[in-house]
Amino acid sequence: MTANSENPAHAVTLVVPARDAAATLQACLTAALAIKSSPGSALTAIIVVDDGSVDETNTIARRLGVEVLAGTGRGAAAARNIGWRAAATELVWFIDADCIPDLNALNALLPHLRDANVAGAGGTYDIERDASLLQRLIHEEIKVRHAKMPENVDFLATFDVLYRRAVLASLHGFDERYLKGQDAEFAFRVIEAGYALHFDQRSIVQHHHADRLSRYLAVQRQQGYWRVALHLEHRGRGRSNSYSNVTDHAQPFIATLIPIAAIATLQLPKWWLVMIPIVALLLLQLPMAVAMTKRAGPAMLAFIVLGAVRAVYRAVGMWHGVIDRVTSFVMASGRKP
Repeated sequence: MTANSENPAHAVTLVVPARDAAATLQACLTAALAIKSSPGSALTAIIVVDDGSVDETNTIARRLGVEVLAGTGRGAAAARNIGWRAAATELVWFIDADCIPDLNALNALLPHLRDANVAGAGGTYDIERDASLLQRLIHEEIKVRHAKMPENVDFLATFDVLYRRAVLASLHGFDERYLKGQDAEFAFRVIEAGYALHFDQRSIVQHHHADRLSRYLAVQRQQGYWRVALHLEHRGRGRSNSYSNVTDHAQPFIATLIPIAAIATLQLPKWWLVMIPIVALLLLQLPMAVAMTKRAGPAMLAFIVLGAVRAVYRAVGMWHGVIDRVTSFVMASGRKP
């Protein structure tokens, strides 16, 4: 399924939200322009939404000849909404500014939307050959999860996803309150509205994963924070979805037991109490670490420690989110007459 000037109903606009993305944007857009110039390509327009960059993001995009729109500086969800609302095509493709799409990335997604009930289709990641151990750990976990995902899914991420513009419009786009997790939140609303979502591993974008542990863990804390809102507003999806399962979602709660056990040891001279949740967290990482090792070698066993530490950071974010939610509820109740 391709589109060109002879088939405008199936044309595609690419939307790339970008904020201080100068280090990766040129490679992203160069690859996208190669797709656009391919014979019979469905891609007819590329829009970069500059969400308040202070680096050369805007200059790079304009130099490459793509349309640049000014964002509001309120995050990726708001930037994506600006982009798809400006699109004149039936289909809108989203990729991130730190992703480099494969030449066939779009073509792999297009056939899925021949079915009128399919609202969107998404793909998977590739990785740089000279990636660090941290980047490989992040990547291989995602690849293990993607390998288990069926074609019909209830979750798609916005690093590589094609949506119908009509569905984006009918559901009012991405929820701009969410600074993280807005892709999952929108996907849940799509499913709840009765549409289907498809996943296709043949659609590939090369991704620049976090190269610093501090940066990665900070994002995980933010993910924990926004998952509170996500699962409160979409009840029942906190247990599992196409990407994660109950065990994954339980880990921040187990991590919460670490400080509780530490406090208990002050009352009871039993130091081993604090080891119980720590060991539990480490053991919960084993299935994923083993699967990653089968794919990429014994260095992937380092995920056992990374996954456990990540759960702690997600727990910090989760309880921050709970406190904020409770505080907001109390304050709102106090204002009622």
